[in-house]
Amino acid sequence: MSTTRHRSRDRTVRSPAYSVAGILLAAPFVALLWVSSYARDTPRLFGFPFFYWYQFLWVLISAVSTYLAYRLVRGVERTRARLEHREGGPR
Repeated sequence: MSTTRHRSRDRTVRSPAYSVAGILLAAPFVALLWVSSYARDTPRLFGFPFFYWYQFLWVLISAVSTYLAYRLVRGVERTRARLEHREGGPR
């Protein structure tokens, strides 16, 4: 990940999109590492115990959240690159 330099102060400024992307990437880990929240048999879905279908649901949620995090960071990077190109160099 690249960072953007603020001209008036020599400190690194990050877009809030990076924080949102981090939360999107961390959520599946937290949800699946908290085993006591889903270590049960009921409710069943099409005969499958909750333990199994809950984990499978998080596989799908993880794929979507990874895609969204990618799009967020990519959008920030494209905007930053466009601004640098317009200003004639890195900020």
